[in-house]
Amino acid sequence: MDDAQDRDSTLWGFAQETSQSYSRRQRTWDTTWTNWAGTVTSRPRLTTAPPDATALLRTVDRAVATGERIRVVGAGHSFSPAAATNGIQVSLEHFTAVESMFPHPDNPGEHLVTVGAGIRLQELNSILAGHNLALANLGDIDLQSLAGAFSTGTHGTGVNLPGLAGFVYGVRILVASGEIMEISPHKNAHLLPAVAVSLGALGIIIAVTLRCVPAFHLHAHDKPTPLAEVLESLNGPDGLIHSNDHMEFFWFPGTTGTLLKTSNRVPVDAEQKPHRATQLVHDTRAWIDEELLANGLFQFTNSLSARVPALAAPVNILASRALTAREYVAPSHEVFVSQRRVKFVEMEYAIPLEALHDTFVDVMRIANRKDFSVQFPVEVRTGAADDLWLSPAQGRTTAYVAIHQYQHSRYREYFDTVEEVFRSVGGRPHWGKMHTLGSEDFAQLYPHFGDFHDLRASLDPRGTFTNHYTNKVFGRVS
Repeated sequence: MDDAQDRDSTLWGFAQETSQSYSRRQRTWDTTWTNWAGTVTSRPRLTTAPPDATALLRTVDRAVATGERIRVVGAGHSFSPAAATNGIQVSLEHFTAVESMFPHPDNPGEHLVTVGAGIRLQELNSILAGHNLALANLGDIDLQSLAGAFSTGTHGTGVNLPGLAGFVYGVRILVASGEIMEISPHKNAHLLPAVAVSLGALGIIIAVTLRCVPAFHLHAHDKPTPLAEVLESLNGPDGLIHSNDHMEFFWFPGTTGTLLKTSNRVPVDAEQKPHRATQLVHDTRAWIDEELLANGLFQFTNSLSARVPALAAPVNILASRALTAREYVAPSHEVFVSQRRVKFVEMEYAIPLEALHDTFVDVMRIANRKDFSVQFPVEVRTGAADDLWLSPAQGRTTAYVAIHQYQHSRYREYFDTVEEVFRSVGGRPHWGKMHTLGSEDFAQLYPHFGDFHDLRASLDPRGTFTNHYTNKVFGRVS
């Protein structure tokens, strides 16, 4: 069924559910669902938060029988309509328990941790830290659900490290037939590269086994650095990309400066606790940088620039001059994650690493156009190649280039113009961010795209787990 058919079909009732507590968790909505950025709205016919796998299975069985469609929603942090539906919106908020932790049988340096797919990254990071464990890499936001993050290809930065999906050792997934499949290197192993990045289009992932490492700290340097110096120092064995465990930079359009952020691993016991006065200075500077400048003042300046676009360039110059250098050591997840309370829209493409310099120069030229009045910085990160079928880093070492605009500003022409540059070098968009590509485009970008389509048709022949977005990017099931 398409969206129009969804709106015309009748609501089949869950009121007969034997568990009264479960029935109360299922609601029809009188208002629309909106994602974090406000870029996507939909009106689910029903929202439900099954308390366990049995209840979730009943939901899927009834949807298959009636032709209803299901999409799973996490924190709503995707800018794309991946979670939108006019059918049933399922939350996995009760699927958060840690099931097991044990040493990796084949790699003594790692642990395998099995946890419910609905857990938020913030909670997961805290639990892992409590057991002296960590994920080897993270993105800069920790509010997403675990499955939602890796299923859309979410990543951090580090040329030798993959995105979150690269740490997925196995999954437990409920497919349309009602089967709960275990997928790991030892069972249904051929499906793991397909399921790890799949936008929930193959079924509902209910549990995940992750490869985790011993907890570590990062020695972080945040330093305002001239753009010319950064571009000149990117590549080569001693360049910024290869000489740091993690490297990223932010460039404000209309300026010649960047905020360069590098961080490198140090043992947990290597942290030097500063004396109280030094700690106070550090905490005060952190508050100024992260709360006042990055959120409070940034909210005000973006609101102002949205109303008066001509102010974007001078405001960017002032913002870049306000940045200060910081150096500190902290647990890895505290360094990776930043607070992002100013809402924005974002497009990000994964491009071959060797194309980064020239691509960035082209993007810079576009972002500097006065008619675009770009208020947000351009962000650059890197990542290792992987073998996951639909990972944006599949088969190649990758640079990620992201452009942003304030939530209430004009962005469409700017994004469309930059997207042409990304596409000219074989760029692949982040599945959870904004882009204009369709299934015919992705068929040219991913060698295993046809294999994924065939697997999807096999596991979900009636299109139970589809919506408009999955039909656009993957094609219809039949």
